[in-house]
Amino acid sequence: MGKKPRTLSKKKDIKRPKTSHKPGPPAERIDKKGNVKRKNHVKDKQPVEASSPSSSGCSFEVNLDSIPVEHGSSGGDSSVLNLLDALGSGNPKLAAMYRKRQREQSGLSSSDEEQDEFKSANDSLSEGEYSDEQELGNGSGPSDPDENYAEEIMENGDDESIEDYSESYGDGNDKETSSSFNNHLARSLTKEEVDKLKDPKWKFKWEMPENDIPLSKWVGTGEPISKEPRTDMASSLKEKIYKHWMNINKTSAPSDINSSRENFFFSLFSTYRDIMHCNKKPFYMKGGEEDSFIMDAYLLHTLNHVYRTRELVIKNDTNLNKLEGGKEEVLASDAYVDQGFTRPKVLILLPLRSIALRVVLRLIQLTPLTNKDNVEHLDRFTDEFGAIDDEEKDKKDPNSQGRSKPVDFRNLFGGNNNDHFMLGIKFTKRTMKLYSDFYTSDIIVASPLGLVTKIGETEFDKEKDVDYLSSIEVLVIDHADVIVMQNWTHVNTVFDHLNRTPSKQHGTDIMRIRPWYLDGQAQFFRQTIILGSYLNPDINALFNRLCVSYQGKAKLVSEYKGVLPKILLQVQQIYERFNPSSIIDADDARLDYFCKKVFPKIRDSIEGGIMIFISSYFEFVRIRNFLKSQNASFCLLGEYTKQSDISRARVWFFEGKRKIMLYTERAHFYHRYKIRGIQNLIIYSLPERKEFYPEIINMLDASRNMMCNVLFSRFDLLKLERIVGTAAAKRMLSSEKDMFVFS
Repeated sequence: MGKKPRTLSKKKDIKRPKTSHKPGPPAERIDKKGNVKRKNHVKDKQPVEASSPSSSGCSFEVNLDSIPVEHGSSGGDSSVLNLLDALGSGNPKLAAMYRKRQREQSGLSSSDEEQDEFKSANDSLSEGEYSDEQELGNGSGPSDPDENYAEEIMENGDDESIEDYSESYGDGNDKETSSSFNNHLARSLTKEEVDKLKDPKWKFKWEMPENDIPLSKWVGTGEPISKEPRTDMASSLKEKIYKHWMNINKTSAPSDINSSRENFFFSLFSTYRDIMHCNKKPFYMKGGEEDSFIMDAYLLHTLNHVYRTRELVIKNDTNLNKLEGGKEEVLASDAYVDQGFTRPKVLILLPLRSIALRVVLRLIQLTPLTNKDNVEHLDRFTDEFGAIDDEEKDKKDPNSQGRSKPVDFRNLFGGNNNDHFMLGIKFTKRTMKLYSDFYTSDIIVASPLGLVTKIGETEFDKEKDVDYLSSIEVLVIDHADVIVMQNWTHVNTVFDHLNRTPSKQHGTDIMRIRPWYLDGQAQFFRQTIILGSYLNPDINALFNRLCVSYQGKAKLVSEYKGVLPKILLQVQQIYERFNPSSIIDADDARLDYFCKKVFPKIRDSIEGGIMIFISSYFEFVRIRNFLKSQNASFCLLGEYTKQSDISRARVWFFEGKRKIMLYTERAHFYHRYKIRGIQNLIIYSLPERKEFYPEIINMLDASRNMMCNVLFSRFDLLKLERIVGTAAAKRMLSSEKDMFVFS
């Protein structure tokens, strides 16, 4: 994956593909004596042509490192000018495309004669045989695509007929011209539209009630969507996928309500808008059935996108292979632009291997394969992503599993909790291949940590790259709330590397790349779907700043009743508001308020049993350092604390040997400890997960002296409204008072 492309001209038995252009006159040169000599062939300094996988046979291996790239630019300043100038100067086909694009960017149209030629060439196309791409490697996992590239070109044993094409991808009854897939990708953005998308100022202009989720509504930009989908799944899905889905539904017998909900979400995803739904009840919570049909909806959408992409490429391959003449002129038009820089089109980010197992197994069920045995390396996948042995799990965390843990915890962490993985999935005419090379995959399923590790390798080894992220057209982030508990900055890092112009060509046919890829506009054609059980500022910022699909946005907005009724103890909860001047000063203002208003009471108290609950690790470190500076008696229970130290800290705290315990939300998320000996609870920062609030308070020892103090500011609205309710939260933030009591 990281090696330089090989020069194929020196490879034995590799021949230049036949082209239909006529050879020019013999070249002339002057020898040392001044005589004119003729050669029958001019040695071309360009690399030898080699047909790429799923290309028309006019790919050129070019070192793109020497071409300046202006990421995100458009129009005459785009990288396409430099790219085509470097590639097209020595090739008539690329030069023709280059001249045509120059005319278009100058506001000029092609002549009527040229248009007639392109039209007649298109009309003369007929269906015939084609060759699909070959499998790379031996299936043992991600391999170096460049090492297999020459081998892939030489193999000719996977030829398919047009009947194979119809059986594998074609439906016959699909109306391609009216599909949302074609309408979305065929769009050409104006310079004014691109400028607006580069500096977006989103205004949600419409809203639609969400009757199935209490106190919720959809809001969005662009054209309003309807609760009743304009197009149902039957008309939007590939016929083969739809029939297979219907057969599955007959077997599982879903309710009409679930079918309508699934249809609604599929219709919503099919608009190719950026979607954010951060109030879905996850599968591991009671009543989390919605999670399953939302997962089905996005899997059907991504599967449909992959099948339509492959169908279009193979269909064009078929037509181009039948052309005996005029192939270059046809390629110089926009009739056959159907590809990105690399093959992967869908990226699904998930937090845990166990969740990836659930998603991929469902994807296999939804894929219309004639035989499930056609899934390659399925046994390896279930072994590596399935549940680990109980003995090994107990060694890692003896307290992680037990009947005392909540049901949602056991459901979420009952499988393989490894958060470091990447998996390529490739669809061929009759098989679905797991562990395919990333550059030949259609879908990549990964954890943010797994991708960031690959990105980090490119910084130390310049021969490696992550160019397989350059052409992602659908990105799904599921269980975003769990990823927040891991490390959300990894997601931001992944976004920084999405849809970049690649550093190498990777065997792509330049003539087949969609213009908006070459113009650095791929991020505006990428759809991002963010799904989670709650919203936080990091998710919100990413959705507002980095999700810039030209189709617009839609998100679910909810109000909350709060979780205070779930508190079983009669304990006063005193909310103290501090008032930072800006969000930048919020962390410092919180620490300052704690040091001046809260800690003096703790220091002067003779009683122990004081727990300080802290939401983020950054805040945890600041409080720890402050307590050290004050020589306070305290112990730590954080996400990075060793198991032996945790056991010792819990005993010290219960026995009163340590007056204060620091406890983080992430530690509670991953372990759900029950801490004994809490007399006074100080919630330094509210938890992101609303269910943790009553859990923590209910751990207080029932006594007359128990107390709970909560610090908050106006920048904690998202957390606050989930706990006390939206109406109460708004009153607390707008009131002139700074202290509020719940009991």
